[in-house]
Amino acid sequence: MNNFSLKNVQLRGHEGLVVLKIEDGKVSEIRSNFSVVDKEIDCEGRLLIPGYVESHIHLDKACILDRCTIEKGTLEEAVNEVSKAKTEFTEEDVYARGSRVIEKAIKNGTQVMRSFVEVDPRAGMRSFEALVRLKKDYAFALDLQICAFAQEGLTQEMETYGFLEAALDQGADWVGGCPYKDEAPQKHIDLIFDLGEKYRVPVDFHLDFDLDPEGSSIPYLCKQTLRRKYQGKVSIGHVTKLAAMEEKDFVKMAKKLAEAQIALTVLPATDLFLNGRDSGKLIPRGVANANQLGDHGILTSLSSNNILNPFTPYGDADLCRMGNLYANVVQLSKQEHLEAVFDMITKNAAAILKVPYEIAEGSPATFVLVDAENRADAIREVVKPLKGWKNGVLTFENPRARIYRS
Repeated sequence: MNNFSLKNVQLRGHEGLVVLKIEDGKVSEIRSNFSVVDKEIDCEGRLLIPGYVESHIHLDKACILDRCTIEKGTLEEAVNEVSKAKTEFTEEDVYARGSRVIEKAIKNGTQVMRSFVEVDPRAGMRSFEALVRLKKDYAFALDLQICAFAQEGLTQEMETYGFLEAALDQGADWVGGCPYKDEAPQKHIDLIFDLGEKYRVPVDFHLDFDLDPEGSSIPYLCKQTLRRKYQGKVSIGHVTKLAAMEEKDFVKMAKKLAEAQIALTVLPATDLFLNGRDSGKLIPRGVANANQLGDHGILTSLSSNNILNPFTPYGDADLCRMGNLYANVVQLSKQEHLEAVFDMITKNAAAILKVPYEIAEGSPATFVLVDAENRADAIREVVKPLKGWKNGVLTFENPRARIYRS
């Protein structure tokens, strides 16, 4: 059904309910609510959004709990366990597990995703090749960006650099690194920037993933971003050191990030699971406050990171649930703060990935109907998406549950 109308729609930027007319896969008209009769869908006052955006996920190492041991629950253990497991990854295996997560994400309303994929002497190019297939096969419902990623360091194993180049030669959209796992973190940052500049792609760094407020890589990263004129093309994830800093140091780092226009993604499930394990009581949350960072002008998002592996042995690719988890952890209650959380899994994340994010006359009819009247309630109640369309074609449906009284 490419030509139809949605009536009784809540749409951001419009007062009251509206009607959207869809023709040939695009929004042809948006008007104040009026009666329509041809191929109409009554949205019953629910919220229509351009979909959720998963800005930081690892499809290649999802759903491997049956192959790994979790005894300490530490970052080091997670890296080591996955390193051993990925030597046995095959292209078909990664494709199957990635499909499982992508299909969960689609049913939970995600329409854009950026996945990291490890390319190194253990994984080779097998996982990358699987993600290239996933990108093509699920394009009917979800746009997938691929970030070639060095998880286990770089300077101590320069063969990985060649794998990163191979992935970029074959169309990887981003290149990423993990300075905290490298013996020379600043050189690691330089090498990733070199690749970004060579292939003209944005860069991402998994950064400062511990609760020691000292030794942050933020100052050096900001310096290099400005020197290379890479403002607006750098994102970072985790950065849990920020949660352990005194207020004055937090503000100092925030100002540096804002000046360099570096975007930041908080990963609540993983950051909570791995941090603070050396505390016997009053365990620290270890989650950076994205709302406070946003107040300093930093573009922030929330994302799932890992699903069902030693980094995060939970997960269902539901970004609304992730927003709710984060809101609980940083103890939010105000309407505007919860609306900001909703933006972190929608328009902010889209801005990081440089993808359009609007519902307007002339735009593609690509959107999701959310079972809430406003953004704050969606986060409070962890609401489910009801339907989703891409270019006017229905891609999923989650019918409302019903209660039958005897």
